[in-house]
Amino acid sequence: MTDLTDAKDALRYYLQEAREALLWKLDGLGERELRMPRTPTGTNLLGIVKHAANVEIGYFGDTFGRPWPTPRERVSDAEVDADPQADWYATEHESAAGIVDLYRRVWAFADATIDALPLEATGRVPWWPREKSEVTLGRVLVHVLTDLARHAGHADILRESVDGAAGLVPGSSNLPDQDWSAYVQKLTALAEGSERPTSG
Repeated sequence: MTDLTDAKDALRYYLQEAREALLWKLDGLGERELRMPRTPTGTNLLGIVKHAANVEIGYFGDTFGRPWPTPRERVSDAEVDADPQADWYATEHESAAGIVDLYRRVWAFADATIDALPLEATGRVPWWPREKSEVTLGRVLVHVLTDLARHAGHADILRESVDGAAGLVPGSSNLPDQDWSAYVQKLTALAEGSERPTSG
């Protein structure tokens, strides 16, 4: 059992929980469904994972002077200059299995940084303004965890829109057993009723 009274252990525990939650939202879907844009800005399930992998490489690698060992696997600065969304979708040469494998290897790479350094260790985020770029490992952990949890939430909503799959963890949806159609109708009626003029 992880000792969650230790700050570093707690941050690592919740970081890993968010990583696994994100990947779980891909389970059982084919390439087309994983790549399909689901929002007006093109957000897609596989793209979220590709983005998360590149974020962790940057923050736990570049920031602390640890280059990613296979640079061709990550989205380069030149690719982002040509397409600011380059890390948000899989290209025709990338597969879902390949991106998931990359992300799992990124976990080990990032965790090696976390293991090797105390929370007070300092690094420099190369793409932040120089006057704000010096950070501690503790701040980076909080930053990445916050970012990843937000994107895992995006994935929750996207996956539910694909096939109705929802919940907290595999095997335990944490959702009450109820008639969801009736619940949605109830909320719709409340929303429509809120437009009625109020007296007074």
